[in-house]
Amino acid sequence: MKSNARIVRHVFVPAFDNKAGAWCTEVCMRLLTNGFNTTLNMGTGLCEKCEELLNYFFALVKRLYNEFELKIKDCVKALSRCCCLRRSSSPQRFPKRRQRNSAYTSLLQHLNTDNQPPLLNQQCLHALKTLAASEDHDLQGAASMYCLHISQHLETLLPVAFLEPYLPLLLSNDLETQRATSLSLVNLLVKNNVSQEQVVEMGLLVPILETLQSGDPTVQCNSCACAAMLASSGVCVHSCTESNREAIVSADGVIPLLVLAKSYNSRVQQNAVWALLNLTQSEESMRALCQEGAVPFLALLLQSSDSEIQFNSCSALSNIALVQEHHPKMLGIGDQFLLKSLLMLTSSSVQKNSSQAWKCLKILSGNVEVQKHLLELGVVTSLRALLSSFALPVTEPAITLLSELTTHPPNNENLVDDGLLEVIGHLLVSHGSSSIVIRHSAAVVTNLCTTRHGVQGLMESECLTGLLRVLVSSVATQEDLACVTLCLHHLTSRGDIVDLLRPHYPAISAYVLAFLKKQEVRFQQLGIVTLCSLKKDGGFVAAAHLEEQLMEVHLQTEQTRTLLQRIQQPPPLSSPESPLPLDRD
Repeated sequence: MKSNARIVRHVFVPAFDNKAGAWCTEVCMRLLTNGFNTTLNMGTGLCEKCEELLNYFFALVKRLYNEFELKIKDCVKALSRCCCLRRSSSPQRFPKRRQRNSAYTSLLQHLNTDNQPPLLNQQCLHALKTLAASEDHDLQGAASMYCLHISQHLETLLPVAFLEPYLPLLLSNDLETQRATSLSLVNLLVKNNVSQEQVVEMGLLVPILETLQSGDPTVQCNSCACAAMLASSGVCVHSCTESNREAIVSADGVIPLLVLAKSYNSRVQQNAVWALLNLTQSEESMRALCQEGAVPFLALLLQSSDSEIQFNSCSALSNIALVQEHHPKMLGIGDQFLLKSLLMLTSSSVQKNSSQAWKCLKILSGNVEVQKHLLELGVVTSLRALLSSFALPVTEPAITLLSELTTHPPNNENLVDDGLLEVIGHLLVSHGSSSIVIRHSAAVVTNLCTTRHGVQGLMESECLTGLLRVLVSSVATQEDLACVTLCLHHLTSRGDIVDLLRPHYPAISAYVLAFLKKQEVRFQQLGIVTLCSLKKDGGFVAAAHLEEQLMEVHLQTEQTRTLLQRIQQPPPLSSPESPLPLDRD
């Protein structure tokens, strides 16, 4: 206070005469002593004019002091923000900044030595955590670049603790940091340096889904790829009972993925549709997709110009079609849009896309109404063209659809008239080694020959030749032979086909004998039934070894029946023992 008074006297007293300076000094001393909220009361002895001037002086000094105080505070704040004034010789004053600088230097030194493998020691982990937690974009960028360096050169499993810096780096406001970090995570997942479950357990799923809403296509592309790979795992997360797919649904990841699946950036769109495909691999996440309107959108993507997007969207629809409850949504799209789009995709020059379209149609064709619509849309023409092309990757799913169509008898007359038996004959001769072609062709022949013109179509085709070639094939499996033999059994029950089979009785008898020798009951039964059908033809004479094997089967059956009767017979009732007579003595 004495120093303040001294300053006031040095300022004001020389400027006035002794009396005026004394009054001004008194005003300032009262302000300093009582504070600037005090009121001026100088007492009597002053004229009205002097009192008014002193009040003005009092207000002027008070205003100047307030302005001076604000300027001092602003200056101090500006000085405190300057980094040069933060330096201190004391080692305890700014340790965090020195730690960040040291971590930054050590990581940069290692990045400059490309020939060395990435460091994964505790010192490196501490440096990464320190830089990742910084608010400085340059320091966070250094941490993200080192994470990218690790993902590009690491050949072993990454310690789980090294995933901790990824959380603040993914949430960084710096775009370059997000790009490098998200790409690093993609690399680690692709190379299996980390497992999908570890990524979710470390809490990285939520920031990954948040970066889906980034405005940068590179970040979106990387985040979609991460989400797709996480959704490819159905294993339950360690800390809870939900799978990775359900975790994505719970974290509201479905809508951002659907939005990005409409992106004009092809790479972003590809990865987003890939993620949607993986989400259709479990019922819960599939149901969430359907509730958010994914089915019409996936149907629209079938017409995409990108073949990869076509395949993934068609595969997703095939998975959804496996669940009956979703069929109304799939078939409810106006004007049979889905069926038309699938039929259009069956003619794709990309075989895997065409094959997947046939598979989806086959699943949907379990519905009789769908079969009706497919026939109206000209599916038979497409089937004939593809089955005649003999391209096995496309032929197999196409023949499965045809087999499904023939299970509905009203369709068969038109299928015979359209020459499908002739096509099947050529197919059996050309691809008699494919189990799928053999089994479904046998089913098609069996079903179509029940029609009015079916036998005539069989005689004019190579179906019978193809079926008999399977019997002598060295690559046909037992299941294939069983399907063909069952088909021949059905054919031999029709008298108008027996004449065609007579030249092939020896080959048929050989496989009937092979079936009788098998221990599996269904093969034995198939051999017996076929033999019964053959014996209806007076021209068939069973070979002696065939009769002997038939008798052996008969004896085995009798022995089995006798044993079963013994098991089923109730045990003989035994009379209860008579109680001993009581000794009355």
